[in-house]
Amino acid sequence: MDHPSGNRGEIRDFLAGRRARITPAQAGLPTSARRRVAGLRREEVAVLAGVSTEWYTRLEKGHIGGVSEGVLDAVARALRLDDDERTYLFDLARSSRHASRTPSRRGDVEVPPRVRWLLDSMTTSSAFVRNGRTDIVAGNPLARALLAPIFDSATGDGHGHPNIARYVFLEPGAHDFFVDWDAAAVATAALLRAEMGREPRDRALRELVGELSTLSPEFRRQWAVHDVLMRHDGVKRLQHPDVGHLELTFQTLDLPLSGRAVHDLVIYTAEPGTASEDRLELLTTRAATRARAAQRTRHCPQPGEAFRRPETA
Repeated sequence: MDHPSGNRGEIRDFLAGRRARITPAQAGLPTSARRRVAGLRREEVAVLAGVSTEWYTRLEKGHIGGVSEGVLDAVARALRLDDDERTYLFDLARSSRHASRTPSRRGDVEVPPRVRWLLDSMTTSSAFVRNGRTDIVAGNPLARALLAPIFDSATGDGHGHPNIARYVFLEPGAHDFFVDWDAAAVATAALLRAEMGREPRDRALRELVGELSTLSPEFRRQWAVHDVLMRHDGVKRLQHPDVGHLELTFQTLDLPLSGRAVHDLVIYTAEPGTASEDRLELLTTRAATRARAAQRTRHCPQPGEAFRRPETA
């Protein structure tokens, strides 16, 4: 795990890793049989970016805070960064300008009623709000039913919120629930890596990464790759304990709630006319039944509690 005093190590490892994956042929440079490295040398990246070797060497050592956007763009093009990686590089530059700050514990953002109403109005799709640490901070009844193994796991954040990353890497049952567990592990680590670039001094995030690094060899392997993912969309295959196999399409949407804090609205739907749609409808019915039962429980008088007529003046 990166040292909490700053993000220079992260910048170094990220840039060096991206430099190592590009061959001279891909960059249009001459090759030599004597070449000792598979990827590009620092001086070659410097030439491609239009800067001096000394300057790029200093950049790769983590001195990135005062670098202009134009130069960062040139480096991103030289290293053939994709959109997510480019955003991550700019996030690292922004956060490094305040590297002297000590890690702090960010207060959780309250999900406003209007968002909860939106979630509850989506009755045929599973919808939930996820923060940058992959905590599920709000969800509709169908999300609770669909993701029951995650909600019921002991791998939450300690404050009543299920945590997807802890579930994926620390819950043995995750390998059964996520049919494509390997892909889920890669994406989850990459999402956390992106959040680390945005908020490197978030103490809760650092504690989460430290915990996963200590307890999960697979997370350590994924974290060392330095893959970055800003948003995760696609198809998810689940083996649900109640309804069996589900193949669902999921979409994430940015949900601005407060400042820079990242929150995503994640929606799972089934293709019409498929067996997965039938099984999701079954979960919908069960979720609605449980929600009505819970509502009746909240509004029923407790045993021994008598109805009291309001006093009049």
